[in-house]
Amino acid sequence: MQHFKTLSAYIDYLELPGPEHPMFSVFAAKGEGFLPCPKESSPPITNDCYSISLKKIVKGDLNYGRTTYDFTNGALICIAPRQVLQWDSSVVYDQKGFSINFHEDFLKGTELAHQIKKYGFFSYSVNEALHLSPKEEKQMESIVENIDIEYQNNQDEFSKDIIISQLSTLLKYANRFYERQFLNRKELSNNLLEQFNAQLSTYFETGQLQENGIPSIEQIANNMSVSQRYLSDTLKKETGKTTTEHLQLLLIDEAKNMLLQPHKGIAEVAYELGFEYPHYFSRLFKKKEGVSPSAYRESYNLN
Repeated sequence: MQHFKTLSAYIDYLELPGPEHPMFSVFAAKGEGFLPCPKESSPPITNDCYSISLKKIVKGDLNYGRTTYDFTNGALICIAPRQVLQWDSSVVYDQKGFSINFHEDFLKGTELAHQIKKYGFFSYSVNEALHLSPKEEKQMESIVENIDIEYQNNQDEFSKDIIISQLSTLLKYANRFYERQFLNRKELSNNLLEQFNAQLSTYFETGQLQENGIPSIEQIANNMSVSQRYLSDTLKKETGKTTTEHLQLLLIDEAKNMLLQPHKGIAEVAYELGFEYPHYFSRLFKKKEGVSPSAYRESYNLN
């Protein structure tokens, strides 16, 4: 897989105009103008740059990470360094919006270098892109216009600080709008929780728990075709519990049923639930239920 270490090499590969700054580039459609078109197709590639773009794909599929997304509306796409991107000649863009690309080293020594790692949307798959309302689009485009003005000016010692300040504002708005999107996706959140529980039920019922141990959250998210971070954020926002907590609750619920079988020892229950060490199971059970597994069993007079 081809990897681009510099912004210039990546922009050149896309067949876009060279950047004014070696580590920062912005393209913004102005008035009746259009964004420059990237090359028609690409096999899977990676680079060391962040990308923030507002685009509408009229038709065709864009592959990003492990998923394919068919755009019907404008969406804000945020891509972190070393994520896989691929597209083919069937993709047709409505070349409005904007595209910002910058090397990760552009942020070194700034507060944003630390803050940007906290924005979960940089780890999301494309089908988890942020869909903006027309009003939100205008707010984002206004900030990008300020970035573009500074970018096109004769750059001086203040230019980078001003651009990073505006970029920080842009990402704060993106974070706000993502929060809005989560709140408006109750139906989706419930569906994700149902899928999550269904994945675990299948895992339990088919004996994979005993054979392979407790599944990782990443493994479950992969099976659901969403990113681990997005699954966790959505369930946490809707239910107040993380994916790990949901997994633990299901394990404890399963443990309760097994503990009511008097012929099963505590260690046997732990191993069947996928715990490598029984004392890990006992510790988790007591933490969640307030009593040890043996005390729980005794409360039902089965000992």
